[in-house]
Amino acid sequence: MLVMVDLDDTLCNTWEAGKYTILRLLPHLIRKRKFKAMFYILTARYRELEQSRELLVLDLDKMLQKIMERVYQKIKDKDLEEMVELVDRTFFSNLKLFPDAKPFLEELKRMGAKIVLVTDSSTYWQRKKLEYLGIKDYFDGIIISGETGHSKLDPHNFLLARRMFPNEDEVYMVGDRDDTDMKGGKAVGATTILVKRGYFKGKRVKYADYVVKDLTEALEVIKHEHEKRT
Repeated sequence: MLVMVDLDDTLCNTWEAGKYTILRLLPHLIRKRKFKAMFYILTARYRELEQSRELLVLDLDKMLQKIMERVYQKIKDKDLEEMVELVDRTFFSNLKLFPDAKPFLEELKRMGAKIVLVTDSSTYWQRKKLEYLGIKDYFDGIIISGETGHSKLDPHNFLLARRMFPNEDEVYMVGDRDDTDMKGGKAVGATTILVKRGYFKGKRVKYADYVVKDLTEALEVIKHEHEKRT
């Protein structure tokens, strides 16, 4: 059995930690008189970046730089460094595993599953999360878009995960985003399980075989499917 798993808003509260970070960033932008950037955040114009393949593979400083360059033609290095330090500190002070994450991973291990993390963002950002959350050792493989150069908007990283364990004919994809996790899972023949929480929970569902509210339900789906096949 091969289980591909997403990280952000599937195993940990990335969107919630991000909201706290934005709230902390706004007073900083006011003090720095970066009113255009504040308006950009308050009007949620960052949502237009959801389909950006480039931003999904960048480090935090490069990502902030790209976003600021959409608002201002140029930003001072000192201003960018201050924002990166503030965002990094605030984000990780609020990042937590969901209560069902470790029981989910531990039960998959008990079942003999191979677990591969398939996640977007930079290698520094995602590997720091794994170390901070203490879950790196649960995974038999880790695929990060910043390392492969491909975001989950393409099937490339799912194919890499599948090739790690070619003899596993029972394959699952568990994630929170339909147009990446579920679509990518479908591309490699996986049973797709959408966890409806986090930033994308209100989005339309097109590619998921199952829709669940948490990882406890996702685990029940996997056990049920496994029993049917064996």
